[in-house]
Amino acid sequence: MCSELIMPRRGRGAAGNPRNRFHGVHSEAVDDGWENNEALPPLPTTLTVDHSRTVIAYNRSPDVPFDRSVNPYRGCEHGCVYCFARPTHAYLDCSPGLDFETRLFYKPDAAGVLSRELARPGYRAAPIAIGVNTDAWQPVERRLGITRQLLEVLADCRHPCAAVTKSALVERDIDLLVRLARLRLVNVMVSITTLDRALARRMEPRAAAPQRRLEIIARLAAAGVPVGVLVAPVIPVLTDPELEAILAAARAAGATAAGYLLLRLPHEVKTLFHEWLDAHYPLKASHVMNAIRDTRGGRDNDPRFGQRQRGTGARAELIADRFRLACRRAAFPGHESLECALFRPARAAGQPDLFDAPA
Repeated sequence: MCSELIMPRRGRGAAGNPRNRFHGVHSEAVDDGWENNEALPPLPTTLTVDHSRTVIAYNRSPDVPFDRSVNPYRGCEHGCVYCFARPTHAYLDCSPGLDFETRLFYKPDAAGVLSRELARPGYRAAPIAIGVNTDAWQPVERRLGITRQLLEVLADCRHPCAAVTKSALVERDIDLLVRLARLRLVNVMVSITTLDRALARRMEPRAAAPQRRLEIIARLAAAGVPVGVLVAPVIPVLTDPELEAILAAARAAGATAAGYLLLRLPHEVKTLFHEWLDAHYPLKASHVMNAIRDTRGGRDNDPRFGQRQRGTGARAELIADRFRLACRRAAFPGHESLECALFRPARAAGQPDLFDAPA
């Protein structure tokens, strides 16, 4: 596989396509001395059907508060350079770099598959996390509407769910979220990494602007949908000074819960983040990386359960203490537990509901 010269592309987070860790043969681009200052052409987004036979993914991770999730898309057009999900694109024989942002895989029959899974004998309801790997409301969702179809299934089945997003497109589905919220079946976390528009534009090129995300929180809260803020990822030196300001702004907008995650750099994300820092913040790059290593036992990444989300060491402990103090000052009340007892299995096509009113 050939790698590209490291030159940022307009509207994309990654600067290139780092090698896929599963490929045995690699090549590297070399500067031949001929200067070329022309901007690279924009990369189009391509869509490929994902023929997965299941949509509910189960996990036993002690680091996350759910045991099942649904992700209608693989890859994410938001292009967040730090995204921990980038390495999963290697399983699709793609690069976790620009391929992750431009070669998307989607599940057109996700709603139907979910209905069949929820109708299986013996299924027991527990909150389903939506879009925790890649954003379920990323730009392509505007055309495909797969996430909305999934919400319709969950609402019909009265199944609890929790969502994480940084997209204003979630407002399109407020009607369904309100319907779920009335039965205590949903909560939404809006991810905010920074309030600095310039930094966000470089780091999350196709996601909603930070101030727009605060508007999302306000509109969901006004509609009665439980909504919180996820400060993720917290990047030492680069964004961690904003922790208190983000939490205060989100609380003022109507957020009732808060969480945070420390930056993770698994597999190829480490290379991508290094390249991004060198391209956009060369004078800070060394400082940022040294601070990250302070929270990871001297390494770029620590994948151990119990450590990977929060880090270790004095700097990580200080961030945790600051988060707790800021939440106390802002008086976040927290989200209520989601209701699981109302679940009713999905019906087969054409099957009437015993409690449906006659036409």
